Amino acid sequence: MKQSTAIKRLALPSAMLIFLLLSLAYWWLNNISHELFGSILFAFLSWHIVSNRLWFKNIFKGRYNLRRSLSTLLHLLLIANMTVLFVTSVAVSKSIFAFFAVSGTTTMQTIHLFSAYWVMITVGIHVGLHWKRVISGLCLLLKLPKPNMISAWILRLAAAFIFILGINSLTPIDIWNKLTFTYSLAFWDFTDSVSPFFGHWIAIISLPAIATHYAMLLIGKSSSLIAYSKQLRN
Repeated sequence: MKQSTAIKRLALPSAMLIFLLLSLAYWWLNNISHELFGSILFAFLSWHIVSNRLWFKNIFKGRYNLRRSLSTLLHLLLIANMTVLFVTSVAVSKSIFAFFAVSGTTTMQTIHLFSAYWVMITVGIHVGLHWKRVISGLCLLLKLPKPNMISAWILRLAAAFIFILGINSLTPIDIWNKLTFTYSLAFWDFTDSVSPFFGHWIAIISLPAIATHYAMLLIGKSSSLIAYSKQLRN
């Protein structure tokens, strides 16, 4: 893979992540900025879907093992989550899509918030499913040497450190209440600090990404061992 190809592959997902994070900072930005960033996010998402349309065409083709089944299910959950987020975004719009907004939007606003926080988790899972592609693209982009045993362990230690940061970020963001439809009084004080807010969310996204990556590795190795055992029996 060429460096230019790596830039193209990483640029769009990186842009989507940036606008997703900016959209979360509602109390730091005004409503029009929130809706503008959200609209740009969905525009990039549409581009991303079109760029990966072959995945949809091939979804009913080929053989499904455990890994592919789980990967497909997790991708479909992300798609469903994003669909809910988009529909509720339009329904509760006060600026850009105000002419589509529905009356009595309290329930819609709750669903919108709930789906937005779950999007962060499912996006992290999506990153974890494509972890190797992301790492290889970053290595090529930064002109790092090909991974060896030493660099592999450095990456594992870095992943462990980020995972711990993610766990420590759960309480400041009050993520458990936000993911369970529980009303939360924990709102980030942007008058005090801004950067830690985005840092906490990046760490939280990294939690499911790292967990998904290593879970898929274990599933792959288990499947290989089972297949090897069957060959020995035969």
